[in-house]
Amino acid sequence: MGEIRNYKDLDVWKRSRKLVVDVYRLTQNFPKEELYALTSQLRRCAVSIPSNLAEGHSRSGTKDYIYFVSIAIGSLAELETQILISEDLGYCTSDSEIVSEIARIQKMLHTLRTSLKSRLPNA
Repeated sequence: MGEIRNYKDLDVWKRSRKLVVDVYRLTQNFPKEELYALTSQLRRCAVSIPSNLAEGHSRSGTKDYIYFVSIAIGSLAELETQILISEDLGYCTSDSEIVSEIARIQKMLHTLRTSLKSRLPNA
């Protein structure tokens, strides 16, 4: 793995950015009445993940970075829940690729957060 100079070098940022595209494609055919509800919420959650990674990486302190990684983890859990609800409502079928990618990104985010915490004094 090469040196991480900015957030664009992070594999987890790259994967979460692709996840945004996948979520937009998944929600393309949701009912029009969901445009300002579930569709919008799913898309905002997905966009939040790479956005928070970028913001956290751009902050000067490790504690700030950990905070934004934690927000990304929360957004990912929210996204997963909303995809499951969308399946329950019959808006989409189980998309095992998105679910698998969410699991991979979750692991990557938890690993990143653990690594960042180890940098703190008294960690």
